[in-house]
Amino acid sequence: MSTRAGRCLAAAGVLAALLSGCGIRATQVPTDFGAAPSRMPCALSGTDASAQAGRGIPVQVFLLCASQLVTVDRFVRIPDGTAEAERRVLVAQGLLDQLAATPSPAEKQAGYTTGVTGTIKVAGPHGKDPADTFRLSTRPEVLGSYALAQIVCTFADSEATTADDGSVVLGGPEGQPLRRYTCTSEVRSRPGSVTPPSTEALED
Repeated sequence: MSTRAGRCLAAAGVLAALLSGCGIRATQVPTDFGAAPSRMPCALSGTDASAQAGRGIPVQVFLLCASQLVTVDRFVRIPDGTAEAERRVLVAQGLLDQLAATPSPAEKQAGYTTGVTGTIKVAGPHGKDPADTFRLSTRPEVLGSYALAQIVCTFADSEATTADDGSVVLGGPEGQPLRRYTCTSEVRSRPGSVTPPSTEALED
């Protein structure tokens, strides 16, 4: 045996003795520290929505998750035989209530939050307002950027609005000016920094 090989074997023996003396067993098998968490953010199992089945008509609302707008399934109650104009307002109010509701435990665990707070009431058009108008008890321009984006995208993507271009007419209480807001891909991906684009809504 060469002098170099002898030195390597001696060094290995000393290292093993030191490890043994410290209570650490030498091993060639990598230590398993356990699997990394596998739950992806914004991923719901699907059981959360099914738990609400039978509570009304199915709808989708936009909540916040990973700084983006993400749809979740909810339900709103609408009495049978409700006239179309009244039905739209009831659906809109149900959507607002769902946006303001505290996310369920499963949604919280997946990282969902909401920027809509308090109790916002919604009414239909007044006077010469366009037929698809929704007037909120809180002026849209004073809502936070996240809350406004959630409301605009939720309304625009629902049966509450008659428009099919991703837009919705919103205003404050009667007498306040109206604007047509649009939910864009930029708003959905960056609701905190991109305000829903809007144009003046003219009277009928």
